[in-house]
Amino acid sequence: MDAADLIDELPADRRLALAYAPRAARDAVLGLFLLDLRLSRIVAQAREPMLGQIRLSWWRDRLREPLDKTPAGEPLLALLALWGPARARLAPLVDGWEALLGDTLIESTELEAFAEGRAAGFAALASVLGHQNALEEAARAGREWALADLAANLGNSDETGIVLGLAQMQDWYPAKLPRGLRSLAILHGLARRKRGSGPLLAGLRDGFCAVRLGLFGK
Repeated sequence: MDAADLIDELPADRRLALAYAPRAARDAVLGLFLLDLRLSRIVAQAREPMLGQIRLSWWRDRLREPLDKTPAGEPLLALLALWGPARARLAPLVDGWEALLGDTLIESTELEAFAEGRAAGFAALASVLGHQNALEEAARAGREWALADLAANLGNSDETGIVLGLAQMQDWYPAKLPRGLRSLAILHGLARRKRGSGPLLAGLRDGFCAVRLGLFGK
């Protein structure tokens, strides 16, 4: 499986966001997006919470183990190996998705933990790309995007209402991110438009917004 096959797995908003990543940042961004997608599928397909936890734990262990212990044959792990030891900073992303596993209604504390996990993924990307002064802003962008994206994709109206309530409590001012994090700026800008009211990329206006963010970052 080559990079083109991996990119084809991404939702449309993340494919578009990836297209505006600088060449030097592209593989790191792709790795984050694909890991987030893989974790989301584990949670969505888990018939029992324990089985989902086992699969998530496998990924958490792979992210934290030494690079020379990484099993061969998994394209996503090979891509994440480019992060070097910094890939361990993505473990909180696994924790965030794990917070959504369960047989009962997802409550606000679990949803907050989920958003913080995705925020940590954005901050980890900022760090591995050398943007140490943008960690807090990247995390805020990730937190707000996480809530808007989740609200647009949940099937339970009660849970969606809780997520929308959390989304309304966010700052939502435009993200000020460096050029290397342009992909994150695009996702946050799309999320800022919708704030959970619908899919981030659903029409021409959303597409024009993404292109403007991609070109100018705002």
